Amino acid sequence: MRNPAEKPSLASPLAVAAAVCMAALFSPAPASGQDREVPYWATIRSDRLNMRVGPSREYPVEWVYSRPGLPIKVVRVVEGWRMIEDPDGEQGWVVARLLDPARGAIVTDDGVAPMRNAPSDAAALKWNLEPGVVGTLGACEDGWCLLDVEGHRGYVRQTRLWGAGEP
Repeated sequence: MRNPAEKPSLASPLAVAAAVCMAALFSPAPASGQDREVPYWATIRSDRLNMRVGPSREYPVEWVYSRPGLPIKVVRVVEGWRMIEDPDGEQGWVVARLLDPARGAIVTDDGVAPMRNAPSDAAALKWNLEPGVVGTLGACEDGWCLLDVEGHRGYVRQTRLWGAGEP
């Protein structure tokens, strides 16, 4: 029998292991790929991406994207799922592994968006981009962004690009 005045003995190794496992299970530590603060920009990596109404394969598919490189905004993270917002404002859940952290942008608004050879309205016109054109986003500065559309590079006004500002 233990004397009540004695210090209690250290917990058994099994009890310590169980406590460590429980702490790890319920800790808020980020899992791989979940260490970014939301919201953040990403692009679609896959040729086919199902957007579901909830964060599981059990939920029905609401929309199917078939446009790799399309920019999206990640607004929420749950395990291996991301709640995204697309350029039209639609929101739903997608599998995280089908998203690419690379930045992209899509031309918005009505009419063509001039792509210039320098970040200035006075710079030479390279191409006119139709609304809906998607490209890889480079650096943005002073209201202009470098955009690469299938190897055609130039500067476009940031106000014409969804995916170019702060998420």
